[in-house]
Amino acid sequence: MPWVIDLAHSQLEFSVRHMMISTVRGRFNKFSGTLNINEAQLEASSAEGTAETASINTNDPNRDTHLRSPDFFDAEKYPLMSFRSGKITRVEEGRYKVAGLLTIRDVTREVVFDVSMEGFGKDPWGNRRIGLAAQATINRKDFGLTWNVALETGGWLVQDQVKISADLEAVYQAEAQSEPAQASSETSAA
Repeated sequence: MPWVIDLAHSQLEFSVRHMMISTVRGRFNKFSGTLNINEAQLEASSAEGTAETASINTNDPNRDTHLRSPDFFDAEKYPLMSFRSGKITRVEEGRYKVAGLLTIRDVTREVVFDVSMEGFGKDPWGNRRIGLAAQATINRKDFGLTWNVALETGGWLVQDQVKISADLEAVYQAEAQSEPAQASSETSAA
């Protein structure tokens, strides 16, 4: 049985340098995914997920509109970006390299995430949960995100390297679930 990402207790974020002097951070508010975890041999597990490009949020409505436009994600034409894991390699206890295929704007490239197991637990309703943290760095131009502006002082408005960070909590999908696994972040208090 798969584990389903609990959106109310998970984050999918990114950061990129702006004007070579500061870092802009943002997130995707709508995403989903499943984990097929082999608890006896975690290297035999798999994961897949999608994020809605129109759900991008950098706390600046004008910038978010520009990021949804054809200059960047072209959210109307490419409403989803996706990841599907491939090879998982154990680095040390609780730490793994997860290679997989990331697709943005219908461009697919291999990306390797550094993943740490944050632990297993049981919630007050008896549902099994798992926590994971994952990080990777991509070159946005590899995915067709090429818009930029040259600065008078040299350099570029937006750096090519983008850091991706996911803090995920997933719920095991047993036959009978006493609480919905995927709750809206607006309706969940804890």
